[in-house]
Amino acid sequence: MAKRDYYEVLGVNRDASDDDIKKAYRKLAMKHHPDRNPDSKDSEERFKEAKEAYEILSDAQKRGAYDRYGHAGVDASAGAGPGGQGFDGFADAFSDIFGDLFGGGGARGRANVYRGADLRYNLEISLEEAARGADKTIRIPTVEECETCHGSGAKPGTQPKSCPTCGGAGQVRIQQGFFSIQQTCPKCHGTGRIVPDPCRDCGGVGRVKKQKTLEVKIPAGIDEGMRLRHAGHGEPGVNGGPAGDLYVEIHIRAHPVFQRDHDDLHCEMPISFTTAALGGEIEIPTLEGMARLKIPAETQSGKVFRLRGKGIRNVRSQAHGDLMCHVVVETPVRLTERQKELLREFEEVSSSDADRHNPKAKSWMDKVRDFFNA
Repeated sequence: MAKRDYYEVLGVNRDASDDDIKKAYRKLAMKHHPDRNPDSKDSEERFKEAKEAYEILSDAQKRGAYDRYGHAGVDASAGAGPGGQGFDGFADAFSDIFGDLFGGGGARGRANVYRGADLRYNLEISLEEAARGADKTIRIPTVEECETCHGSGAKPGTQPKSCPTCGGAGQVRIQQGFFSIQQTCPKCHGTGRIVPDPCRDCGGVGRVKKQKTLEVKIPAGIDEGMRLRHAGHGEPGVNGGPAGDLYVEIHIRAHPVFQRDHDDLHCEMPISFTTAALGGEIEIPTLEGMARLKIPAETQSGKVFRLRGKGIRNVRSQAHGDLMCHVVVETPVRLTERQKELLREFEEVSSSDADRHNPKAKSWMDKVRDFFNA
């Protein structure tokens, strides 16, 4: 699973101060600490994620490497980043050992090329946009070549110099007894060069942070939590490596009328006591407009009517779901004296043959009697 952006994890901007980063971490640590959430796997993972982000962003050197290279700049365990070796470093070390023994040249001078990290963007859309599809424009943070120094990182009129520690190779050789081990240069972090006079606009990094506009096409029928992949729009690669991908995760706003269940829609429809008893026809909303629904006489509250094909089109099969209309019989309020009088008269007539007019009530009372007489 791709790591989330560390700034996103802590909920701070990329220009956040050290104090802002510390406050954000303390807040998350207090909220998700395992001692406070002993049975929550999600809180445990979020606590670890926040701790990892804080350890990187609270260290000026690590934060600088992260801002420049993304996750690749600080993930030593995966064999990525200016400070990490991983499998490639291990192979290089053995290559050097056999080179020293048999006169080979080893892996000296190999360029450290890394793929950029993937990014995630949370996009909130309406239920109508999810059902019909839409074109959305989003703005995402990106890193581009500095126009002032053209990516060199050096002040205009100057040039980067070869790293004096590794001689421009990007790697240094350490003698440990009989063995010779090669590792990434700690001075230049594998780039093979240093910038004595850094560019004022990019601070010697050679790249600057900007906002990029991206068009996102939302397919009809997309559901909550689905992700759209945009290849090459993640963090830039290092030393010519490919960029990561951008994953746009869809979140659907709550709708005032409908509740979605995969491709089906549900809604509650209040009807009057008279319509429920005598039957009638009502208008109900759908995503395409109003539709008419026939209510049979003696309809009970909670009855569900299915309108086939009035739900949402499946994003893969193109088949439409259904609209489930839940009838709720509404009790009248703010009655006039005349209405109360008529209802009392109605109740009096109904109670004379209650078993006939109220079968559910009779059935329920029979069950109560059987329970207590058991």
